[in-house]
Amino acid sequence: MFDILMPQAGQSMEEGTIVKWHKAEGDSVKANEILLEVETDKAVVEVEAGHDGVLRKILVHEGTTVPVKTRIALIGAANEALPADLGATAPAAKPVAAQPAPAPAATVSTPAPVAAPGTLKASPAARKQAAERGLDVASAAPGSGPGGRVTTRDLPAAAAKPAPAPAPVPVAAPGTVTRRKLTGMRKAIARNLQASKQNVPHFYMKLTINAAPLVACQRDEKAKYPCSLNDFITKACAVAIREFPAFRSRIENDELVEMSDANIGIAVGMPDGLVVPVLANADTLPVRQVASETRRIVEAARSGKIENMGKGAFTITNLGMFGIEEFTAIINPPEAAILAVGTVHETVLVHDGAMWPGKVMTLTLSADHRVVDGLPAAKFMARLKELLEAPAGLV
Repeated sequence: MFDILMPQAGQSMEEGTIVKWHKAEGDSVKANEILLEVETDKAVVEVEAGHDGVLRKILVHEGTTVPVKTRIALIGAANEALPADLGATAPAAKPVAAQPAPAPAATVSTPAPVAAPGTLKASPAARKQAAERGLDVASAAPGSGPGGRVTTRDLPAAAAKPAPAPAPVPVAAPGTVTRRKLTGMRKAIARNLQASKQNVPHFYMKLTINAAPLVACQRDEKAKYPCSLNDFITKACAVAIREFPAFRSRIENDELVEMSDANIGIAVGMPDGLVVPVLANADTLPVRQVASETRRIVEAARSGKIENMGKGAFTITNLGMFGIEEFTAIINPPEAAILAVGTVHETVLVHDGAMWPGKVMTLTLSADHRVVDGLPAAKFMARLKELLEAPAGLV
């Protein structure tokens, strides 16, 4: 008999809510099959079964919140006896309906409309994201959650709220201090990145590449299908980490764990922070597919559903679209490295005494010195430069 536990999808996750069971008691289950959906403080994530067998018992039902690593179900053989301590191991769950919705941020002048009690069921996370994105929660009802409850996964179907009449911008008196509670996402980011900066020995490497071939190749490919410079960078990073195992490794307790897959996390900015959906096995995909899959997982993340959370081996964060030439990033734990990508800008290039106008891009690597040493990091960056300055090989 195998225990199914509430997963910890990210180091900052402390509890999760069962949104939907995809299997009923008595159904056959295969390993890696989607078993249920869980809502975290950031998004809705799919949870896979870890074993073949039969779903013998569901201990925590839809709409219930429990701490991470709580036993929520059992998978076993069809005729296998259930354990005697079944009732004692599942802690008392907290009904979601009993949790008050978070207070709106001080900067939001008009709160999202909320129907009278009993007429609209929506999770606090769904209400919060709808308010941030200007969506009407009621238009997505009934939702896919228990009892028609609207969750973050239903928000793409929600209609935009009518724009409110312009209100005068309040001007605070001199010396006024405004306080507001941290949102769940902001708390998670604060815990994660503070722990990363305090506990991970970061070191940095900066490299500027000749971006003219990359820009030309992306322009040619964009005439055939939608793609961005970041899609080429994603593919190049995936190819490079496939060749350098340290960049898909992590520290877990006293072990160095090497991941077999070249999974690339894409940092996505949100109104209240950022999330990192993961593109799995990016090294095996042509740029055309990298582009389409990246667009899909980014849109899903903005709608509240993060794919492959916690399965990333390496993260890319790109601020080039805002004209930022270079910056350093904090590692997304428990990964060993992150790449900060700056904008493509024109400059004068010099080679063998000759000067000509050109385009360059600066890449800055942040690496965990417990996992990666300076020499392999330098070789990794050199390989990345080689791939990006001959981008036709990535297509």
